[in-house]
Amino acid sequence: QVQLVESGGGSVQTGGSLKLSCIVSGFRVSDTCMAWFRQAPGKEREGVAHIYPATGATYVTDSVKGRFTIDRHNDANTVYLQMNSLKPQDTAMYYCAAGICSGWKMSEVHYWGQGTQVSVSS
Repeated sequence: QVQLVESGGGSVQTGGSLKLSCIVSGFRVSDTCMAWFRQAPGKEREGVAHIYPATGATYVTDSVKGRFTIDRHNDANTVYLQMNSLKPQDTAMYYCAAGICSGWKMSEVHYWGQGTQVSVSS
């Protein structure tokens, strides 16, 4: 049974940090492209970062470059999103996803987590 379970969201002030975790069961995170998406109220879901399976190469979208880092721990079968220097515009529901990545995006999502809320106040 495949499950992606996110945790680590919360409320912080501008400039604060949070670390999101996505614990995966049913497949190995080292065998699949893993990504973080976010969706703010009234906006479309957007890809934030992803990590390739074999090489571990990562990609982060321009709006979070230099502030967010995606990583994984193969033994724990967990993917992380370290978020630093948070801004109010980072406020959103954050989702973990597994699928196929191509270039700068996850082109096909096979599994979604349930999401974890991040709120940043000014």
